[in-house]
Amino acid sequence: MIGKIRQKISSNLKNARGWRSSRRIVVFSVDDYGNVKVDSKEALAAMEAEGVRPLSHFDLYDTLETPDDLQALFEILTSVTDSKGRHAAFTAFSLPANIDFERMAAEDYAEYRYELLPETFAKRKGYEGTWKLWQEGMDKRIFVPQFHGREHLNVKMLNDALQRRDPATLTALKNRSYTGISVKTYPSYTAAFDFWDFSENEAFHDIIVDGLNAFEKVFGRRALNFNPPGGRESSVLHTTLKANGILFIDTPSDKREHEGDGKFRRVVNYMGKKNAEGQTYLIRNAVFEPNDKKPFDWVDKTLGEIEMAFRWKKPAIISSHRVNYCGHIDEEHRRNGLASLKRLLDEITRRWPDVEFMTADELGLLMSGSNV
Repeated sequence: MIGKIRQKISSNLKNARGWRSSRRIVVFSVDDYGNVKVDSKEALAAMEAEGVRPLSHFDLYDTLETPDDLQALFEILTSVTDSKGRHAAFTAFSLPANIDFERMAAEDYAEYRYELLPETFAKRKGYEGTWKLWQEGMDKRIFVPQFHGREHLNVKMLNDALQRRDPATLTALKNRSYTGISVKTYPSYTAAFDFWDFSENEAFHDIIVDGLNAFEKVFGRRALNFNPPGGRESSVLHTTLKANGILFIDTPSDKREHEGDGKFRRVVNYMGKKNAEGQTYLIRNAVFEPNDKKPFDWVDKTLGEIEMAFRWKKPAIISSHRVNYCGHIDEEHRRNGLASLKRLLDEITRRWPDVEFMTADELGLLMSGSNV
């Protein structure tokens, strides 16, 4: 009971301030597309045999999206239409680069090397046609990529692990994966723009510039939105993001911004808030993680959060992750996630016939005064 009360208070606080609209807008912001985390069932078994065991459901199921994953997802998204005749859409916060496992192996894992996403798809059996589906989804604007970083890993932490020949890291890399690595120090090995010493931010500027250029090369256009891997970045990076085309930033309503050496400052944000660079903040005010086992119905929970957003005349920005819709390890896992997504979409269109599905960039432009 206390947990529900806290959750309701938190939802109200997220929606109380900021940009408003009487339009019932729903955005799905879904992280991690394009990222290689788990290679296969065989890789999982080989890593477990070496003592590298899954630490979460991401370590068990989060694989590079397959043709079957995307085909099944697109069927669900196009099964509903909004008040303007438009299908539901995923804003796919994506990574244009991955670990080049083959080159790193050839160099005896001396240092981090990356490759671009189309190369990753081309190298892997069972992924034929995936990149074509990506492009079809983009053309139909039901699957629109935005910037989630260059890669979903902390380059410094990976290179440090390689220098000390960390057994778990080497085991994962030899199995073309980057998962199940237990790191007892801060930050997380997957948080690309997090740090311990504030000076580490200096390297992030170059990674952002290179990553956004790679994003354009891979996806054919500049990114407008940014959400950092692991949800953490210093505001010192916003200048570089703005100079390279980022207009909209996903950020928590109550952000603990790291200032280095384990010291944090609290930053209160709200929908439509502008930062010093003039960038607009988007607040994810609903969550949908249907394959994360919890003692409640995810569809009901998310519908309640959407209703709360609409009550405050806010768009509903639904946070989710690719792992919910992956079937490469277990097809039943994908079926469960997509069945829940279908229930959610059907109920949204039934409860709110005037709903409008948008992508995060479209919402950002609307909030900035564009005629969307």
